[in-house]
Amino acid sequence: MTDLPVFPPSRRLPSARSVFQWLSYLQYPALLVALYYAVRAGLAAGASERAGWGPVYEAANMVLLHAGIGIGLSSLQDPTKTQNAFSRRVWEDPRKGRWMLGLLAVYALGAIALGLIGAYVAGDPVVGQLSLGLLAFGLGMIGLLKTAMEMREHHRLDRTPSPVTGATMVTTR
Repeated sequence: MTDLPVFPPSRRLPSARSVFQWLSYLQYPALLVALYYAVRAGLAAGASERAGWGPVYEAANMVLLHAGIGIGLSSLQDPTKTQNAFSRRVWEDPRKGRWMLGLLAVYALGAIALGLIGAYVAGDPVVGQLSLGLLAFGLGMIGLLKTAMEMREHHRLDRTPSPVTGATMVTTR
């Protein structure tokens, strides 16, 4: 039997980047909870004739709140990496990236504007609660928009300098 070396535990603290990367994985439980409430809202809508629309509005508000939290947590991920090939193709192409940033900005600012307007003009508490849920969703989208801008800058092919080799390097004197 061979004796394996025993290494002392590392006393080095993890970097802030790795802690935030780890925290970004909390987006998945938050989005699963939002999905649960979305299914619950659909079932409540099917039974609305019997129970009324109160449970539908309550579940819809919970969908907006949890989706906003989940999307906001996703903004903690590392912007130097893409999650899949589709995302990489979008951020590498300057036109697709600009279009995607515009779309995310419209969603984020639209949700915030509708949430603020609804919160101020709501006479009904249900509309006020839905407006606050929409506001939370919009704030999460702002975080996603910020991360998307960073991803676009990191992955654009038209701004990435090509590697210089000795054969292609030209010197002028």
